[in-house]
Amino acid sequence: MKRYFSLTLITTAILAGCATTSITSDDVAKGYNSIQADEIAKHVKVLASDEFGGRAPSSEGEKLTLDYLTKEFTALGFEPGNGDSFFQEVPLVSLEADSDMVLNIGGKDYQYKKDMVMGSSRISAQEGIENSELVFVGYGVNAPEYNWNDYEGLDVKGKTVVMLVNDPGFATKDPNLFTGDAMTYYGRWTYKYEEASRQGAAGAIIIHETAPASYPWSVVENSWSGEQFGFVKDNNNMDRVAVEGWVTVDVAKELFTKAGLDFDTAKAQAAKGAYHVDMGDLAATVNVKNTIKKSVSYNFIATLPGSKTPDEHVIYSAHWDHLGTDKNRKGDQIYNGAHDNATGTAGMIEVAEAFTKLGKRPDRSMTFLAVTAEEQGLLGSKYYAANPVIPANKTVANINMDSLNLLGKVKDISVVGIGKSQMDELLATAAKEQGRTVSGDPKPSSGGYYRSDHFAFANMGVPAMYAGGGSEAFDEETANYRKRMSLVLRGCYHQPCDRYRDEWDLSGAVQDLQLFYKVGFDISQQTQWPTWNENSEFQRK
Repeated sequence: MKRYFSLTLITTAILAGCATTSITSDDVAKGYNSIQADEIAKHVKVLASDEFGGRAPSSEGEKLTLDYLTKEFTALGFEPGNGDSFFQEVPLVSLEADSDMVLNIGGKDYQYKKDMVMGSSRISAQEGIENSELVFVGYGVNAPEYNWNDYEGLDVKGKTVVMLVNDPGFATKDPNLFTGDAMTYYGRWTYKYEEASRQGAAGAIIIHETAPASYPWSVVENSWSGEQFGFVKDNNNMDRVAVEGWVTVDVAKELFTKAGLDFDTAKAQAAKGAYHVDMGDLAATVNVKNTIKKSVSYNFIATLPGSKTPDEHVIYSAHWDHLGTDKNRKGDQIYNGAHDNATGTAGMIEVAEAFTKLGKRPDRSMTFLAVTAEEQGLLGSKYYAANPVIPANKTVANINMDSLNLLGKVKDISVVGIGKSQMDELLATAAKEQGRTVSGDPKPSSGGYYRSDHFAFANMGVPAMYAGGGSEAFDEETANYRKRMSLVLRGCYHQPCDRYRDEWDLSGAVQDLQLFYKVGFDISQQTQWPTWNENSEFQRK
């Protein structure tokens, strides 16, 4: 298919005050057309190879990944983004809970992975709860702006709170309740443990259900067992609950019955308004033995300095890490993480290369940030936000790439968190030149805007875009392919089968990367910075 790049796309200014530049339309088109499926595949094959061992933080796979990124960006002529270094140190501590544990409630032992997954965020060799009373706290939410507090009038000190995943909007689909079907941060598991800790609870247990969680129990088994990474804090995380974890919905139903309650009734009540109820005389006991290792992982940062205002940066981000290798697992032990997120890391390299095809460097600096420990709770990007190499007031915008489209060309492009910033307008103009339209998040209930590394930039006040893929297939052949491959991708999320496959259709990934390149280029040349929309919860500090 002939590729083209319209002159109108290059000269049109979405934001007022477009700067003049000697970069020609042919120059921009060279970069645009340099993004190729075979190049993406080449990088993914390396990053997701067995040799890289699943790219766990602080592993040999990390070293190989950082070496690969250094080699690629050096060859492209990029400069170290952190002074004279491509790296930013991220101090981490890993806690690996002994799998030989049971959760005893009501005289019954529940088994690790089969029934529950428990752990502790405290940097301690042993933590636990003993005969800790259970209290159901609905969604475990304290949200003053929504006039909702499941803990109101409740003292949970020494007790273990049991709660539902997601937030009330998902259960009711009421657009006036929280944000309706679109998950807020209050629906995230990270928030629920944080709030339980603020309330002084001894333990916190989330009830897993596939639909509101947006992933099956197997993801809990794989993602929250083995090494769990966190930050090294002065208080050793002793302000966290002693034990936090998940139980299956079948276990939850059994516990509610033992407590003289009906799970479905309590769940329905929890969606109507702030709610909590004691679970009879049920109490929980579990001991968590941790193997503790302190280590240093690294964010990777590379910059192509701008020609006019090099102190102002457009930052592209992707996470390089995945789940590593589970030596206790039978069969395939390597979580190669090809889709999640070798594709995003490969895409970042491709977009970086596209900027080197310009006859002149963009006005602003183009910086590429590959962060660590995303799979452990966005740790690398959180650390960067707390310790920014480039200050927020010099960061113009962020474009994040996580799990690229492997399902072929589409007629639309999905924006996670659509309507939050002027970035949507820039994307819509670029997409129009591909004959595509901008659509919203196809699965807002999964809380995607709070689940990848752009979220850290948003919290810094930096307009951040997270987009990719779409739902409207380019043609019937692509539609049939999407039905087959989407089942494979869904089944391999956080599983060892997330490996590179020759049958992937990367044409859709190429489409998206070309848009990301063009949006970043437009931002780099315009005088006015993109801003958040007034209805967004994120604003520059």
